[in-house]
Amino acid sequence: MTSDRETLASRLGFILLSAGCAIGVGNVWRFPYMTGMYGGAVFVLIYLIFLVFMGLPLMVMEFSVGRAGRKNISGAMRRLEPDGSHWHLYGPVAIFGNYVLVFYYSVVTGWILSYCRDSFAGKILSLKTAEAVSEHFNSMLSSPTEMSFWTFIAIAFSFWVCGLGVRNGVERVTKYMMTALLFIMLILVLRVFFLPGAVEGLKFYLIPNIDAIRTYGIWTIVSAAMSQAFFTLSIGIGSMAIFGSYIDKSRSLTGEAVHIIALDTLVSLLSGMIIFPICFSFGVKPDAGPGLLFETLPNVFNQMPLGQVSSGLFFVFMSFAALSTLIAVFENIISYWVDVHGWSRTRAVVVNLFVVFIMSLPCVLGFNLWKNPFPMRENKTILDAEDFIVSTLILPIGSLIIAIFCTWRKGWGWNNFILEADSGDGLKLSQRLRFYLAYILPVLIIVVLTMGFINFFN
Repeated sequence: MTSDRETLASRLGFILLSAGCAIGVGNVWRFPYMTGMYGGAVFVLIYLIFLVFMGLPLMVMEFSVGRAGRKNISGAMRRLEPDGSHWHLYGPVAIFGNYVLVFYYSVVTGWILSYCRDSFAGKILSLKTAEAVSEHFNSMLSSPTEMSFWTFIAIAFSFWVCGLGVRNGVERVTKYMMTALLFIMLILVLRVFFLPGAVEGLKFYLIPNIDAIRTYGIWTIVSAAMSQAFFTLSIGIGSMAIFGSYIDKSRSLTGEAVHIIALDTLVSLLSGMIIFPICFSFGVKPDAGPGLLFETLPNVFNQMPLGQVSSGLFFVFMSFAALSTLIAVFENIISYWVDVHGWSRTRAVVVNLFVVFIMSLPCVLGFNLWKNPFPMRENKTILDAEDFIVSTLILPIGSLIIAIFCTWRKGWGWNNFILEADSGDGLKLSQRLRFYLAYILPVLIIVVLTMGFINFFN
């Protein structure tokens, strides 16, 4: 570890920062609508099982690589790999994945910021019909100027936070945002509990319904839950490794990963406890799909007492969730240029701010001027293509490489990995899991990768 390398100020900062990276639109948007599409509580139960058996060990592995290597994923693998091997070649691929992720994630974050502004300004409340709400969303998508503006705001704010440094910017701001996010979510949960029909929504969400298996098919539900559990934690592109590189060895990494996943899961579960009571109270189908956030829920808020306040708070917590992920991924990008290429933090921030904004424009234009860019794949946008590159290709491939690197002797190896993971006080990773982590877990990752291909092209 170099003497001038920044570190996190506290254990709480590490937990909230890592959780902030994992907690994003996938938790508060994708998880609820997938739960609605695949039968409610049955999906949630299977999701939690895979979160423990897949997400937890992979997070421990990535943290271990970062803490042992004391650099970003590229530099850490180069430092830890056996002589003559080339595991570090995955590093630039992982950083490329971070770039592609923010090219479209910044755009989605811009949508949320726009809705946050419109909610508090009363614009959403003025839309009295479902058609008007849908037209508002489509109007935003059709305006490259408006979308570009909000995308730049999201990017500029996130890079500004990173430019303040690890402790004074990334850690401090994320602490505030995550604390506020949880507080706002609890307020909204208490608010919707008193809506008529809320109990039915909670039953759908929390009590397993065996009929869902007959309706959707067990394999469909299992594959969807496995995919959601895998992708919700942002593992495989080095985002967790960089935060591992900023902490000391006082705490075991398994115990820390348990806290982070528990916080990530809490946000996902609370999101459902907000959305499903609202859906059942106002007669909205819980399987409304991706349009649930921007088209269905705004129309529901318009029918609620104090709807403007509820809508505003909802999109504030959505904004915090999205921005916390952007800040974390940007920090990973910046650390790559600082660690590998010797840039100053200021230079890395300024250059990447403009690069990311310019490269986000294709996604922006994919909803208006460059609409339908793939004639052979109807209804597929540039955002879909970028998400396919990250979610279906780079995340599972990266996780597979990290799993093999940490457990096979031709990589870093099991003994080195378990020594690093178990260093410090806290929960330890059992030696009995060696066979599962070395051979069964990689097979599960390959299954996720295969399913991703099938689902995208079908």
